[in-house]
Amino acid sequence: MFNDFKIAVIIPVLNEEQGIAKVLSDIPRWVDQIIVADNGSSDQTVNVARQHKAEIAFAPQRGYGAACLAGIEILKPCDIVVFVDGDYSDYPDQMERLVRPIAEQQAQLVIGSRALGHCASGAMTLPQRVGNKLACSMIRRFWGQTYSDLGPFRAITRDTLSKIDMQDRAFGWTVEMQLKAILHQLKVIEVPVDYRARLTGRSKVSGTVKGVILAGTTIIGTILMTALRDRKHERKACPITKTPGRF
Repeated sequence: MFNDFKIAVIIPVLNEEQGIAKVLSDIPRWVDQIIVADNGSSDQTVNVARQHKAEIAFAPQRGYGAACLAGIEILKPCDIVVFVDGDYSDYPDQMERLVRPIAEQQAQLVIGSRALGHCASGAMTLPQRVGNKLACSMIRRFWGQTYSDLGPFRAITRDTLSKIDMQDRAFGWTVEMQLKAILHQLKVIEVPVDYRARLTGRSKVSGTVKGVILAGTTIIGTILMTALRDRKHERKACPITKTPGRF
């Protein structure tokens, strides 16, 4: 527990046997439940996770969001849920930076921003950097909300996570959460977190042309569709009234 708050961590993975042991070793001891959400790994990721006493959630349908949702399904009663990647690019030992503002009732959602922290050279590809800036710029244009990153390392209250009813099963998971935070008028803050190059191999998303295209179109599409639905809702909720005697 952290300041009397029960903490759960969900780690979506796909073939991360080289990184998952380090991730699990660096998670603070005050975490109450650790879930490794496996997205169909063909290596020893699951066995390594079990050796480190993590609980396993299986998500046979491929997709980052699908893995996160599978992890949510086996959550025990808790107060705060933290999401962190399993490739050791995030710094799990910086988790207190995300959890403390929620425990002190300063926020309902805390985004770990790589843009505000130290991002090691080569840790993020050019498409990642450009895509992040474009997405954050669009969100600011449509809603006036300033985000600096769509980073995966984040913490949210359990009640809030249930309230926003996450649906995306693929690449739009992080942006969906941040958009719903705006629509639900949540208390959101960003904190600086550091970021390093993944331990081995290449990213399943940013490391391939197909992954970059799919992720980019999904994120931008999610923003545009949400903006369209939000505008329609505003028009229905606030009908135009005409002043008598005027056209």
